[in-house]
Amino acid sequence: MDAIQFVHDQLTTTAKVPAFKAGDNITVNYKIVEGTKERIQSFKGNVIKRQGNGATASFTVRKISDGVGVERLFPVNSPNIDSIIINKAGRVRRAKLYFLRERSGKSARIKEKRMAVKA
Repeated sequence: MDAIQFVHDQLTTTAKVPAFKAGDNITVNYKIVEGTKERIQSFKGNVIKRQGNGATASFTVRKISDGVGVERLFPVNSPNIDSIIINKAGRVRRAKLYFLRERSGKSARIKEKRMAVKA
């Protein structure tokens, strides 16, 4: 096994990450360390992109806070991510939703993917 593959395997966590993609509305519960205290902060928004794979995979979440767009990039395999909750599955035709940065209000909405209910 070469050194790069060894480091890649060490950095990849065994935590179960739910399958989400661009357009989904998710909540990321992230551990924040302030001095000696540790707390969990939730960040709820739409996934704008997923990029990379393996240990270097990351995703960007965008939300509107007090009328200002806020984006945050999270590494998928970060030990500081407590949990990822999928709120809504979105229906989009793009892998990268950068066009949402210029939009606001109703034009920035993402359609919800409707799932069939098994009877």
